[in-house]
Amino acid sequence: MRVVGLHSDVLVATSRMWQTTCTIVRHREECFVIDSPVFPHELEALPVIVEQAGWELSGMLCTHGDWDHLLGRYAFPGAALGCAETTGARLRASPGEAQRELREFDEENYVERPRPLSLGQVQALPVPGHVGIGDTELDLLPTDGHTEDGMALRIPWAGVVVCGDYLSPVEIPWLSESGSRDAYLATLERLRPWVEEASWIVPGHGAPIDAQRALAILREDVAYLEALPDAAAPIPPARRTGAQRKIHEENLKRVRA
Repeated sequence: MRVVGLHSDVLVATSRMWQTTCTIVRHREECFVIDSPVFPHELEALPVIVEQAGWELSGMLCTHGDWDHLLGRYAFPGAALGCAETTGARLRASPGEAQRELREFDEENYVERPRPLSLGQVQALPVPGHVGIGDTELDLLPTDGHTEDGMALRIPWAGVVVCGDYLSPVEIPWLSESGSRDAYLATLERLRPWVEEASWIVPGHGAPIDAQRALAILREDVAYLEALPDAAAPIPPARRTGAQRKIHEENLKRVRA
């Protein structure tokens, strides 16, 4: 796992699996961990990272309800988890889904964990909206399209946007079973002004990128999505890998359904 500092108040850890990102943000006496890395040893390192920074955890947040963003409970078993109201509704409607998918991943990849995943206390947050941290706030923006739920978070004083599974330098737009091309395009347009004003964008998968690169990825993603369901929709050259071609095939099936 690689950890970088984007600001004196913002650290980003990138997992070895799928380059899943975990953002740690503090303001004065409060600190939140947003999303999570994947492997047990990476999760075990999170409390150490927070302690070495001299910060004290106040709670956890997640950008959406996919299992690989919900593993912070292993690192901080007593912390509350904040999420968008849409994510809260998703978790209530499909109890055990994240646990089942994590179990399947672990069995396939020979990963052992100390105990089953428990999401514990989940607090649904109104989005769009804000969540307090220290004597200021994080801004919240709805992000659906990849899934039916989600939120992006803006850290205004640091110029950082944590956008979940959008604007990835390593992954093309991925329409899940509950996703929507039109909703994805609408989310990209909602994100655009935030990106234009930001110094750093933290995607759900891939290392943090600057605003110029994020805007280029946004343009590529809009062009790709607008071309669907054409099989020749332009997969961006930097992301034209075998894994992304498989995602493209899944997208075609879902848009044509």
